[in-house]
Amino acid sequence: MTVVRSTLPDEARRVSCEALQDTLVDLLGLSLIGKQAHWNVVGPRFRSVHLQLDEVVSAARAHADTVAERAAALGVPPDGRPETIAKVFSLPAPKEGWLRDTEAVAVMTEALGSAVARLRERIDTTEKADPVTQDLLISITADLEKQRWMFEAENFPGES
Repeated sequence: MTVVRSTLPDEARRVSCEALQDTLVDLLGLSLIGKQAHWNVVGPRFRSVHLQLDEVVSAARAHADTVAERAAALGVPPDGRPETIAKVFSLPAPKEGWLRDTEAVAVMTEALGSAVARLRERIDTTEKADPVTQDLLISITADLEKQRWMFEAENFPGES
């Protein structure tokens, strides 16, 4: 059943919606790992890291909604079901239990970095297929890069 017809040619729509679905999974997963770290972070920088984690969660959820709505506008139903996320999510995640503030920062830096790298690949893929989707992915990438930078700065100078 097709509810919405896209103005894109079929192949361009396929490419765009695949990039959007993969991005949706990454964003929903980021929101989950951000909350997991948020609930379990401990250490001298607890408060600042705790609050920063909520910023990432809010941003990831807002971007996920925009991505899902773009896919729907292109005529493909987005899939954010828990079983879908559990089956295909592959970004770095925190360990179980309490999470030292430095570990929380490190895992979020790594997860955001991985998400950004994947987004950059999708930006390339959607360049010709759908510049509107590409533009959306570019803006999400900019925001996640900012979040990554803020976490990375938390652990400066880092381990040598």
